[in-house]
Amino acid sequence: MIKTAVVWMLLLTLALPGSVMEAYPVKEQTMTRPAHAVHKSLLSTTRLLTETPESTHSSGQEIDQSELRQLHPFAHDVILIDVGHGGIDGGTSYGEILEKDINLAISRRLFMLLRKEGYHAVLNRDADYALSDDNRWHRSSSRHRRDLSQRKQLSSEIPTKLVVSIHVNWGKNSSKRGGIVLHQSEGRSTLLADTIQEQLNLVYRNNNHIMVGKPYYLLNQTQVPAVIVETGFLSNMEDRKLLTGRNGQMQIAEAIADGIISYLTAL
Repeated sequence: MIKTAVVWMLLLTLALPGSVMEAYPVKEQTMTRPAHAVHKSLLSTTRLLTETPESTHSSGQEIDQSELRQLHPFAHDVILIDVGHGGIDGGTSYGEILEKDINLAISRRLFMLLRKEGYHAVLNRDADYALSDDNRWHRSSSRHRRDLSQRKQLSSEIPTKLVVSIHVNWGKNSSKRGGIVLHQSEGRSTLLADTIQEQLNLVYRNNNHIMVGKPYYLLNQTQVPAVIVETGFLSNMEDRKLLTGRNGQMQIAEAIADGIISYLTAL
């Protein structure tokens, strides 16, 4: 009985508002920093709480699971924004223009837009670093494999509503342009891709179509609805202007946000 009480005191201490309030957004909250990413200490708390047995007895009473849910650092299902590449992995490039930087810029804007509308969203990175550096559990010599598995794992570590992965495209034919959304072979993912694609087509004034992302690890391994948004072609001059300019990045972020909100409204 003493051990049980000590464990629950520890969980309550970890879940105090002062340590986790920034883990999920409140609509009226004023932003003081550009974005918040998920930090290692927060994931440790998440893992500890989610691994608590469904039925724990203390003083002869069973713990209400709804109360346990409120102790979780993420009390709401979140929209997980997967910021493509980072750190040593620059992604595609054009001269000194790197995909990883564009991904982060658009993702930050998307994050802010969703928070402004009252949606609970998180970034899996808010600076230039490789997620593979955080992966200490996957026994693989491949940095790329550790990076991918770390991105997938986060969606199972925290309560996730959907995953939107932000990337930039490249084509051998420089005339190819516009955003393209890749989705899982699953109805909700297809609907999410459709709503985002529709908004991106308005930005680029074209008629691109969604595609099933069969070979993509993130789409194949993630259990919740997930899409990969190729926000434009860095190989195309017109797209490049949008992808690298503040106004263009905001237009793209707004299109993705509008698509996500349309999807959530339709459910």
